Amino acid sequence: MVPQEEVERIVHFLREKVEEAGARGLVFGMSGGVDSSVVAVLAQRALEDSILGLIMPCYSLPEDAKDAQLVAETFSIPYRIVSLEKPFDAFLEVLGEEKNLTLPLANLKPRLRMCTLYFFANKLNYLVCGSSNRSELTVGYFTKYGDGGVDIAPLAHLTKKEVREIASFLGLPEKIITKPPSAGLWPGQTDEGEMGITYEILDRFILTGEAEEPYCSKILAMVERSTHKRRLPLTLLPKENLSLP
Repeated sequence: MVPQEEVERIVHFLREKVEEAGARGLVFGMSGGVDSSVVAVLAQRALEDSILGLIMPCYSLPEDAKDAQLVAETFSIPYRIVSLEKPFDAFLEVLGEEKNLTLPLANLKPRLRMCTLYFFANKLNYLVCGSSNRSELTVGYFTKYGDGGVDIAPLAHLTKKEVREIASFLGLPEKIITKPPSAGLWPGQTDEGEMGITYEILDRFILTGEAEEPYCSKILAMVERSTHKRRLPLTLLPKENLSLP
């Protein structure tokens, strides 16, 4: 991959798809991580001011919001801070749940963010631009109808390593590029810790098909378990169509 050529390709892709949809621009979440930061800068290159970055803290690390603001202000990206802590608390109250560290409750956060992104997308006639990369999508490391709920995914063909290479080419702050990847679902949470595998091993398997055991079996199992996340909802065919191939 040649970063400059890939950047030009993605920028063209974003412009083309926004135009095809009859939309005015792009809205995206900014978490302070390398993926969302790359998306923000690429969106700006494609559409200049017809973009909006949303920083959506929800009992997140304050440093993440500061990193997101650093990127937005460094590259003059329009942004808003929308705190989701009150909606999250209200949701827990309605559900009758305590604020415990469970995966179902943690996944409420990206789903609340998805709702927020689509509110502004509807309001502004923008498309929702996601930041999931090929590594995450391959093994299903994303929340269904959360960060996986987007209109366009410009990094879906790039591994984590390739995203970092593009980040360096774009001139993102080094602290953004090197910080441990995390969805910020709970204190101390990291992508690699939750997956139980490093991006280095995962990326090598994706690009070459090679990985030592037990990682090879683990990756294949993750791919199999998450198949439903990468497909449209399962449906039955109408009876009159059952004879079709």
